[in-house]
Amino acid sequence: MKNSQSLDTLCAALAYAMGIDAPKCAASPTLALCDYVDQQLSHRKADRIFMYNPDAIAQWVYEKYPQLLAEATKYTSLELPFCTVMPSVTPVCFGTMYTGAQPAVHGIQKYEKPVITIDSIFDALIRAGKKPAIVAETNCSMSLIYLERNMDYFIYDTIEEVNAKAAELILADQYDFIAVYNGNYDSKMHKFGPESIEALSELRANSQAFAMFSKLIEQHWKQHNTLVGFAMDHGCHEIDGSCGSHGLDMDEDLNIVHLYRAYSACQ
Repeated sequence: MKNSQSLDTLCAALAYAMGIDAPKCAASPTLALCDYVDQQLSHRKADRIFMYNPDAIAQWVYEKYPQLLAEATKYTSLELPFCTVMPSVTPVCFGTMYTGAQPAVHGIQKYEKPVITIDSIFDALIRAGKKPAIVAETNCSMSLIYLERNMDYFIYDTIEEVNAKAAELILADQYDFIAVYNGNYDSKMHKFGPESIEALSELRANSQAFAMFSKLIEQHWKQHNTLVGFAMDHGCHEIDGSCGSHGLDMDEDLNIVHLYRAYSACQ
């Protein structure tokens, strides 16, 4: 059964968390995240959001291999099931995640990576005087589809460089919203299958990377009200030849579970 909450409801909830207007085409916010932020931050707003975006981690993978995601779940306190959008491929789904709009509205309806021209969370942040940044791998969707904004992009050839830069940005504490993309599970999943040793090793690596970022945020953003997310784009399934794929209208590809935690500033 497909999850009832659409991924298009996330973007406005992120805007709500920061107390800014949602992007112009965004769907209404998911109340579960809004209520969680209100409760955890005592009805104050977050002045920092850190979004870690691992690619292709399906809900069924999350539920089947909890031990491999133990580091991530340790540093989160809200599970938020979503149904992503069709076709369930990376640029389409990240287009919806950060505009709050369906694919027919944001304009990416297949596996291609044009610059999205409609309003996005990044545009909303810039209008509100906030400073966003994207940290991602060369030629991945997140490095391309939100270009041409007055913001900073840190694009590297390896995940190690991406994660090192993200850690550096946390320590520097100069950005209000940071989105970090890691595509390592997705790449191994396609080649070897979602449950291969190779793919599951990268799943664990995603969890460990998120834990590392969370530790740094706990230590170095104590003066901020912060929302941290472990937020994938879509799921995956096994195909013939023990390889992996996604993009279909099926529960395995559409159902995902985001993980969130809000940190209240030390008074």
